[in-house]
Amino acid sequence: MPKTNLKTLAYNKIRQKIVTCEYAPGTFLNEEILTEALSLSRTPIRDALGRLEQEGLIEIRPKRGIIVKSLTVSDINMIFEVRNMYEPYILKNYGSLLPVERLHGFYDIFLHTDSNSECFKNNDRSCPNVYIQNNYSLILTQNARFRYMTGNVSNNRLEDTFKEHLDIIRPCLQKNWDEAAEKMLYHLEESKKSTFQLIFDGMDN
Repeated sequence: MPKTNLKTLAYNKIRQKIVTCEYAPGTFLNEEILTEALSLSRTPIRDALGRLEQEGLIEIRPKRGIIVKSLTVSDINMIFEVRNMYEPYILKNYGSLLPVERLHGFYDIFLHTDSNSECFKNNDRSCPNVYIQNNYSLILTQNARFRYMTGNVSNNRLEDTFKEHLDIIRPCLQKNWDEAAEKMLYHLEESKKSTFQLIFDGMDN
């Protein structure tokens, strides 16, 4: 396999383990652990770790190892601040570009799906502005971690999430983008509360 592909493979595998919390926040890793777990050499592992450090998912500590970065209260506030700016804006300005059949597809997903992994896999928001896409990519990765940490913990929150997304999609189908943006803001606020609650509950245990 070409070296470039091995680097990409290493990056994708380690990133997936971090996002799904198989490598939970605070976990210590080292190159030996990763080379053995992934059956890859040190070169693609090191390349992957460099990329993941730039994305804020790990911290490389000389002579100590690699730590999966925790999600702090400050991180959560900053990430939801960006989401509050971007996501309603994208709905208002680019929601009309979504095909109606795709919106109906989203509606069916949130109406019938009882597995959040399948649901969120299909819950993307298309935006043709490449500058927004590039700036938002780091947020999406951390947000995926939030989903695994919050959505998989509370069935009640998962049900509420489905309802909130349905409330967003309904005005989209009516081309009422202002209302859709308002529903999006409500969903983001509830998601933020859920994330904080998970952290505070963890502190109590």
